[in-house]
Amino acid sequence: MLAFVFIYHGLVPKLLFLSPVEVQMVEAAGLGLNAQVISPLAGAAEVLLGLLILSGWFGRWPVVAAGFGLVGLLGYVALFAPMLLIEAFNPVSTNLPVLLLCLLICHLERTADS
Repeated sequence: MLAFVFIYHGLVPKLLFLSPVEVQMVEAAGLGLNAQVISPLAGAAEVLLGLLILSGWFGRWPVVAAGFGLVGLLGYVALFAPMLLIEAFNPVSTNLPVLLLCLLICHLERTADS
């Protein structure tokens, strides 16, 4: 399920159908970055991360990277686009459950190794 979340969120709103919200989040940083380039690159990275999680390569490191990415994205939105935190399907309601999934996977892998 964790891999699905990253593959879907990388593929659908960033690569296949560039979401206006994705563009808004990139532009909100005020760094002059081209959202038409940055969002698809981020999408490709998310798909790659999802595939690494799905394949099980590199152990739990892709899951840990996913967790840090989720925390970072939530912080980014809180700083640069806080109005998105109260929208439907916002980063709070999506990132926190997926972050919990990352923690559960790491916990289960750690107990399985013991």
